[in-house]
Order: sequence, then C-alpha cells, then structure tokens
Amino acid sequence: MRNRILVLTLFVFSATTLLAQVKKSTVSSNKPVLPAKNIEITLTPLKNCWVYLGCYYGKGKIIADSAFLNYEGKGSFTGNTKLTQGIYFVVSPQYTIQFDLLIGKGQQFSIKADTAQKEKAIITGSTDNDLFKQYSNYTNEKGKAINGLSQQLSAAKTKTDSTSIQTQITRLNKEIAIYREKVMKEHEGSLLAVLLQAMKRPEVPNIPLVNGMADSSYPYRYVKEHYWDGVDFNDDRLLRTPFFEPKLDDYYKYYVSPEPDSIIKEINYQLLYARTGKEMYPYLLTKFTNKYINPEYMGQDKVFIFLYEHFYAKGDTMLLNPTSRKTITERAYSMMANQIGVQSAELNLTDTLGNNISMYSLKAPFTFIVFWDPTCGHCKEELPRIDSIYKAKWKSDGVILYSVNIHENLMKELKLFVQEKKFSPDWIHTYQKKADTDADIAAGRPNYRQLYDVSKTPTMYLLDDQKRIIGKMLSLEQFDSLIEARLKKK
Repeated sequence: MRNRILVLTLFVFSATTLLAQVKKSTVSSNKPVLPAKNIEITLTPLKNCWVYLGCYYGKGKIIADSAFLNYEGKGSFTGNTKLTQGIYFVVSPQYTIQFDLLIGKGQQFSIKADTAQKEKAIITGSTDNDLFKQYSNYTNEKGKAINGLSQQLSAAKTKTDSTSIQTQITRLNKEIAIYREKVMKEHEGSLLAVLLQAMKRPEVPNIPLVNGMADSSYPYRYVKEHYWDGVDFNDDRLLRTPFFEPKLDDYYKYYVSPEPDSIIKEINYQLLYARTGKEMYPYLLTKFTNKYINPEYMGQDKVFIFLYEHFYAKGDTMLLNPTSRKTITERAYSMMANQIGVQSAELNLTDTLGNNISMYSLKAPFTFIVFWDPTCGHCKEELPRIDSIYKAKWKSDGVILYSVNIHENLMKELKLFVQEKKFSPDWIHTYQKKADTDADIAAGRPNYRQLYDVSKTPTMYLLDDQKRIIGKMLSLEQFDSLIEARLKKK
C-alpha cells in the first residue's frame, strides 16, 4: 500500500531543554549563596565517572541531571535551577537504574549508596525521603507477603484453602490502603501525600437497591465521579510519576464513551484545568492531538478538529515548530470536509470514456467511493473483494460504486486490472485530468485529495441517499454491516 506518511513533530520537552541545570553557584562578596539544588552523592564502588539523575516523564523516562564522581566516588547534582518535584532515580554510567528517591521542595540533601546493595541507600537531610523510606519499607513487607500468598493460591487444592488464602490477601491489601490513607492524612501537603492521592483509584462500591430494584450502573457512575478526586491537572509533578498517564489512559478506555462528543467534553475540561501547568498543559495537548489525529475509531477525528479549532487556531500553534504547525493545520483542513454526518464534497471527474461524471447526479440509496492506485498492493487485494461483495449483495441493496484512480497517468493499468479481475460493468471508474488538477491549484481550490483526506490507498467512504457521509475508516466487513443496519432501520 502506498501511504503518504504524515510525520507529526509536536512540541516535545527534550531532556536538554526541559531540565538543563545551571552548574555554577552565585557567590556574593560577603558570603556564599547556596545553589537552588545541591544533592551530594557517594556511590560505591564507582569513581572517576559520570552518574545521572533520571526521572519518569509520562510513560517514559528521561535524564534530568548528571554528576561526576571523583576518585573517592563522591559528586553532586548541583545548580541554580530546581528540579521539578516528583519521583526520580539514580542511574549508573551503564544507564541502569539503581534506586528511586523523591525530589521535593527541599533539594539540599545527601545520598550514600552501594551499587551492590541498592535497596540500602541512605538519604540524609530530606524529610520527603524519610517519609518515602518508611512507606516503601511498609509496602514492600506487605507486598512480599501478598506475593507469597498468591503463589500458595495458585497451588491450592481445595476451595476451603483458596478461600482462606484469598481472605488473607484481601486483608493485606486493605491494610496497605489504610496505611496510605493514614500517610495522606497525617502528612497532608507533602510530596508523598500528593503522589499517593494521584495514584489512588476509587474502590468499586456494591450495587445498591433503588425502589427495590438493583441499580447496576451505580458502581460505574461512582468510580467515574470520584476517579480524579484530589488530583490537580495543572500539577507538573504528576508527569514525574510512572502511574499518572496509565491512570489517564484507563479513564478514557473504561469510563469515557468512545462517542466523540463524550471525549471532547472530558478533554476540554482537563485541558482548561491544566492550562496553568507549565509542562502539563502542552504535554496533554500533545498527547490528545497524537491520539486523535489518526483515531482508532470512526468519527473520533472530530476530537482532533475540536482541538484544532478551540486550542491551536486560538494561539496554541506557538507550541509547535513551523513544520508541525503546517502539518497540524493541513490535517485539520483535510478532516473538516469529511466528518461523519456532513454533506460530502462533489466529485465531478473523468471516466474511462472521457466523460465527466458528477457523483451527485447518481441517485441511489448508497454511494460507495474508493480512492485507489492500480499499482498499490493492498488495493489489488481490496478492490476485487469490493467487486465480489457488490455482485453478491450490494447491487441488490442499491449501492453505486464510484472509483477514483489517484494517478491520472495509470489509467491503462487500471483498465488492464479491471479486465483481468472481471469487475462488474456497473463500476464507475474515474480520474482527474492533469489540466483540471492544475486549474484547482491555480484557483486555490481544494481538490478531492484534501476534501476526502486521501493520505493512503485505498481510502473508502460510504454515503447515504443524500450524499451525507455515514462511514469511513472501516473494513469492508464493517461497511457491509453498516449497510445492513441502515436497511434494517429503514
């Protein structure tokens, strides 16, 4: 398949741009001024080498700072710019993670560790890490017990044993949850409390009875309503965790309808909330743009159009480099004309006999348009399948086939292929003459490629009797099911 690949290089925070740190401290004439951050580190047995401070960033990891260890294995991550708070980790010269730590408001502390005993790292002078150490020790102990019980559960031979073990696992998980709540309450405002709150997911409640009837949808509504309790979308610290973005993805997967308007409502709320987040806002805007510029489900490109019209077109293209700005704008205009439910653009192209055939002059319950290339491998597989299902079903359903060869100089190849595969004579095969293409360009008119977003072949659309778009970006089987559904509805 020939596929014109659209490369989207959106605004991305590189480690260099995002986290570049000034290494020299300012010294006054009277007394030295402490740098904004000074994290001293001794990492045995390493010496005379660079080590790094990494952090989580969404679903990925980046290097945030570096320190050179001297002959005694000592160095420091220092500079006049503080690191964004969050979960960090020390990285060896071989880029292997040694251990996690928290970077909070106070960034003046020391680390002493051994690469052979990573879990015994000692951090001094950081209340955030003192609390984090206590939490880690507790949860690790409970976690080991749960893992042991899980192994016993898989080997249990009787229902009684399974029930007993499962009860113990449930109890331990409950103890961990109670401990987390205790930390959040007793250390409210601490970095760990913020992270635990962001990580927390609502417990699914039991199904209640309403007027004697079970309200089976209540657990879903409850979880959705409380999913983001205590989470601030403008908090850049959430990006420095491994759990915020997976939680966000699960929310859209399990608790937001795939219907475009439902997605738009959620995205709009989160982006407006995140607007004051220096890093969070562009990160989320980029994430949603990348997801819906080539959506998973038909019709969800409406979400991308919304992002363009309500954010990029109102000034947020400043977040993009010129190439990305051009790509975003062109994609938006390519999609605007072919949204589900809108009137399709006219196609008045030349057929194999040299006659102009207006698509709107063809009256039928359904019009199936396919943009293709007779040298495209995928097209050579799909077009005969379309012909087969047309002969078997679609012709009697009142479907008209309108074919557009995207290369006017390949009409000979098209005719040979159609003859070889014995296509139905009902097909309307068309192309755009070069003179007509040049005339569109000269007049500044969008041609069919833009109006129908023909970025790959084959590109297929299904129209209703009023030439409104009712299907696109579907498999042949899905188009067939859509036709059947429409006929049954009538």
